[in-house]
Amino acid sequence: MKFLRLLLILFVLPTFAQQGGMWIPSLLKGMNETEMKNLGMKITAEDIYSANKSSLKDAVPQFNGGCTAEMISSKGLLLTNHHCGFDAIQNQSSLEHDYLTNGFWAYKMDEELPNKDLYVTFIVRIEDVTTKVLEGVASIASEAEKQKKIQENIATLSKTLPKESWQENQIRTFYDGNQYLLFVVENFKDVRLVGAPPSSIGKFGSDTDNWVWPRHTGDFSLFRVYADKNGRPAEYSKDNIPYTPKHFFPISIKGIQENDFTMVMGYPGRTQEYLPSYAVDQIMTTIDPARIEIRNHALKVQDGFMRKDNAIKIQYAAKYASTANYWKKWIGEVKGLKKSNALGAKQKFEKEFTDKIAKAGKQAEYGNLLADFKTNYEAITPYALAREYATEIFLRNSNMDLLNFGYKLYQLEQVYNTKGEQAFNDRKTNLVNAFEGFYKEFNPTVDKAIFEQVINLYVTKSPKQFLPNSLNNINSSELASDIYKNTKLTSYEGLKELMNGDAKSVIEKINQDKGYILAKSIAEAYEKNVLPKFNELNLKNIASQRTYMKAIMELSPKSARIFPDANSTLRVTYGKVKGYKPSDAVTYSSMTYLDGVMEKYVPGDYEFDVPKKLIELYNNKDYGQYADKNGKVPVAFIATNHTTGGNSGSPALDANGNLIGCNFDRVWEGTMSDIYYSPEICRNIMVDARYILFIIDKYAGAKNIIDELKIVKQTPTKKK
Repeated sequence: MKFLRLLLILFVLPTFAQQGGMWIPSLLKGMNETEMKNLGMKITAEDIYSANKSSLKDAVPQFNGGCTAEMISSKGLLLTNHHCGFDAIQNQSSLEHDYLTNGFWAYKMDEELPNKDLYVTFIVRIEDVTTKVLEGVASIASEAEKQKKIQENIATLSKTLPKESWQENQIRTFYDGNQYLLFVVENFKDVRLVGAPPSSIGKFGSDTDNWVWPRHTGDFSLFRVYADKNGRPAEYSKDNIPYTPKHFFPISIKGIQENDFTMVMGYPGRTQEYLPSYAVDQIMTTIDPARIEIRNHALKVQDGFMRKDNAIKIQYAAKYASTANYWKKWIGEVKGLKKSNALGAKQKFEKEFTDKIAKAGKQAEYGNLLADFKTNYEAITPYALAREYATEIFLRNSNMDLLNFGYKLYQLEQVYNTKGEQAFNDRKTNLVNAFEGFYKEFNPTVDKAIFEQVINLYVTKSPKQFLPNSLNNINSSELASDIYKNTKLTSYEGLKELMNGDAKSVIEKINQDKGYILAKSIAEAYEKNVLPKFNELNLKNIASQRTYMKAIMELSPKSARIFPDANSTLRVTYGKVKGYKPSDAVTYSSMTYLDGVMEKYVPGDYEFDVPKKLIELYNNKDYGQYADKNGKVPVAFIATNHTTGGNSGSPALDANGNLIGCNFDRVWEGTMSDIYYSPEICRNIMVDARYILFIIDKYAGAKNIIDELKIVKQTPTKKK
């Protein structure tokens, strides 16, 4: 079909600037490569992605399934963000060895710290498998059955498509189900902590500066990937050896300036660039405000306890950071959508889209799409809102752990009811083991205080027709006191006591526990009153979105180029170093310096304290080779690269493919780029490679790390 041919032509809608887009690296040849060269790139598309020889893609693994990392030495040394490695750093920390506060540096390889369950994923090759995935789907009328068939095909293909025994097949959907690509990958499971600055550097500015420019955060950490003697993935073993990557990045300290070409490679998590205006309106006015309010209450409680008790600060550090991250992002998202008039731009595009349908004589095929969107989004709104409240209070363990624990037990009971005792026992064993880790980050006093706040919001703000009877006319404070006093879910020992015994006795015990009883009543109401109707309406929107995407591609001119939404697969985005104007009479330049760290310095402050050693280096101007031509140490810079969550830790590269920084954030005014990219205000934030090296070398004195890097002091002459 015509639209399938167009899938291979990547382009940007008229609403995007030339720098916008998240491009599949195996499909850069053609207009993308030409555009990149016009912006200043000196390398080729083949240098970025090749299935037959080493290329830049071989130096860019996904870090622990969520962030991105980059290989920076021939001995498996890996660079990512401090906040990406935060869980590992936290898990290695204690009151005696507080690596969050003091940092950690391995001065010899045998000092590097192994991390249970941490892994990195390298891509071997990418192939189009659309025809195979969609085989037998077109003749199915039901959308639910279509999705089922697609998943069955994917499961079969993942098992049967060629790969080596140590590799894995992953199939991902693109263009809202119009294309499917196979990624053959290798998962390395022996990843050891090598270095991390103290949080006063790696998390400088903390939540106040999160999503904000100007930024002064040294957001980086170092790990090393280990392999077996054959260089293949292996579980941790003292006999493993450092992994030799197919490619690693030289690090340039030549410096950058305004309008320099930049490229970011990584694994952006999820974007929704092609949503209709009705969906954008729902996000702006209903969904994001609810999420923001819930997390605002939870964060205030956590912050109050963390400031008073250092043990709680360590215990809740990763959880707080995770909760605060998207709380602030959603605030900026709403602000950016309004400022950029994203809704108006969507409506304008839809008017032009309607005209194209009429001009092409496609009314029978596409004429009802926008009307269907309008009807479905109006119908789904109360269910979507109720779903968000339920998700925030007990499906995510960032707000109320006790209800999250209760929901996991509810799922266990459902396993018994549907699959029998053997399946129950298998799940129970795994769950009890997993709970040990959950309880390390749980404090019943903190959780109870959060419960009081958030359960009150759930009762008063979530659509009342979907609430369980157990929450009718409740006093949140009295309910919290009763629940936390009379449940065994407030400790790991209590949980194990509930889980002790055969399936029948376990089910009987948990159904007498007040914490579980409440969680179960909420879960049952949610799964009975909300989820079925939400799924029904959402399937309609999925089908409409797939057709909408097909129509956009089919009706767009041949010269147009559309990129697929992000889906945690490897992408390339490119642009230029550039400042911006967020509001009237405010102009931001593109670089920050160590001077700014000292300007923000507040002795003893939770967010803006500065280590004594860093102050000494600054006062003595002891910068080594890492200062710029003006004698200042660069800290961070911004550019027009189109990034999102998952790009954390991504390599920022110059025109020659050298590492110049590590991506870690976006500017607050531009966080709506997941939905609508605006070249005027969307900027990604990167920690400058010179600051990273300065901290490793001059602050930490880790010469062993510096010695294994390839540091480029000037741009190499390109070979003819």
